[in-house]
Amino acid sequence: MKSSGARHTPEYLPVGRVLRPHGIRGALLVESDSDVGFSISTGSTIYLGDEDSIFTVQSFSKHRKQYLLKLENMDSREAAEAYRDRTILILFENTEPLAENVFYHWQLKGLSVVKNDGQILGELVDIIVTGANDVYIVRSDSGEEILLPAIKSVVEEVDLERGKMIVNIIAGLLD
Repeated sequence: MKSSGARHTPEYLPVGRVLRPHGIRGALLVESDSDVGFSISTGSTIYLGDEDSIFTVQSFSKHRKQYLLKLENMDSREAAEAYRDRTILILFENTEPLAENVFYHWQLKGLSVVKNDGQILGELVDIIVTGANDVYIVRSDSGEEILLPAIKSVVEEVDLERGKMIVNIIAGLLD
């Protein structure tokens, strides 16, 4: 199995998505894709959908299971409505460093997935975000897909420099 090669650091990093306007004063209800969303703070710059829609954050706070985002110069529900379903982007250089053994999805996609006995399972092609843990979709050369939970007992090592992930296949996982 050939890996997709080196994963290049993106200039912009998606950190969430606008769900809908909230209230009548231009606030946005948003969901965060990850803890990277916490890089958003008062005064920071974000992009909604593309690099041309630049905004300064007036406030960002937790609201139930989502977040409320208020942007400068967005003062009505109608103005906020124009950004429904837009991806929230930040400059990658403005993100906080990740904890050890924590990776961005773009770093993992394309890795060769290898069992700890050396057998190549395939390439990590996508990631499903669930409430408990992510699930990695691994596609073999034959096109068969394997779902692997992103848990410590399964993922033994991630080696970005060598472009591979070493996994332990626990009983019943491939049945």
